[in-house]
Amino acid sequence: MHVHVSHPDGEAKFWLTPDVELATQTGLSPHVVNEAKQLVADHLQEIIDAWNKHFTS
Repeated sequence: MHVHVSHPDGEAKFWLTPDVELATQTGLSPHVVNEAKQLVADHLQEIIDAWNKHFTS
């Protein structure tokens, strides 16, 4: 399970399980990647719930 994060400077892909981990990124500074990772972690359950709802419908 993963999520894509878009930013004006680039994008990143994060694995959600078993832990939030950066899979790939292009064009983003380490600072922006860390901010995105924290946002994903802060909203992890919401993201997982949305993923499950989308892919089980």
